[in-house]
Amino acid sequence: MSKIDRRTALKGLAAGGLAAGAAATGTGARAAEHERPEPPPDAVGMLYDATLCIGCKTCVVACREANGLPPERDTVHGGIYDAPIDLSAGTKNIIELWRDGDEWSYVKRQCMHCLDPACVTACMLGALQKREHGIVTWESSLCIGCRYCQVACPFEIPKFQWHEANPKIVKCELCNHRLAKGQVPACCEVCPRGAVIFGQYDALLAEAHRRLEENPDRYVPKVYGEKDGGGTQVLMLAGVEFEKLGLPDLGEDPAPELARSVQHGIYRGFVAPVVLYALLGGVIWRNHRAAARDGEDER
Repeated sequence: MSKIDRRTALKGLAAGGLAAGAAATGTGARAAEHERPEPPPDAVGMLYDATLCIGCKTCVVACREANGLPPERDTVHGGIYDAPIDLSAGTKNIIELWRDGDEWSYVKRQCMHCLDPACVTACMLGALQKREHGIVTWESSLCIGCRYCQVACPFEIPKFQWHEANPKIVKCELCNHRLAKGQVPACCEVCPRGAVIFGQYDALLAEAHRRLEENPDRYVPKVYGEKDGGGTQVLMLAGVEFEKLGLPDLGEDPAPELARSVQHGIYRGFVAPVVLYALLGGVIWRNHRAAARDGEDER
């Protein structure tokens, strides 16, 4: 009899857990699918206006300094410039250029602080949570390094420190350590054109709509993040279609609804732990029997 390996055990756990979860959920999880998230009363956020951005990347440098992140050297020019080309374990905020013929725009990429974050739903132990002011933050003591948050995020934001002995999940946290001191996020503080501003979520949303109404020829008639993926606390305005800038077309449904309905079913009534212990007990028993038979055959 062959031994059961870890992959086989996990497959069995998934199948058993999902089947048990389906029986446990009933109609409750399906009803939850139709709930729409609301920002917390004290929600804060950012408004980025791509039509005001000049691509100076002052925000990138300020973010790095405020969060104690190492520079990402430009290897083309001998490593003398801090020149990140994408979000990474060392870069939480980046400005990218999109160009198509005569049409072009800058775009700021960072954590969007979703009203209903997929990363939070995917995190099994609650290391990622919406905490003060609705900001999605990461707690190191609860993280097991599974990196499910990276897979779940529709914006591909969380990054993992692969080369560290004690790795972290790295993402924008709206400089929550600065907010605690009465300061604003570093990127908003240094932007010379006011292309990114910080404030209360409701006020930012109202300001975005005011700009759209007063300058309809300047903008695509949409506030990205108002409803996309259930809504985000980082809002954007632009003069070109958001999909061209690399922002996903998510519709209005929160990204983690399906995952949540499955997970809630699995964990309701401790179904998953029971299934887990039963499967692992079976694995241990069968492996012991296999080892005993191998020993008898050798004699």
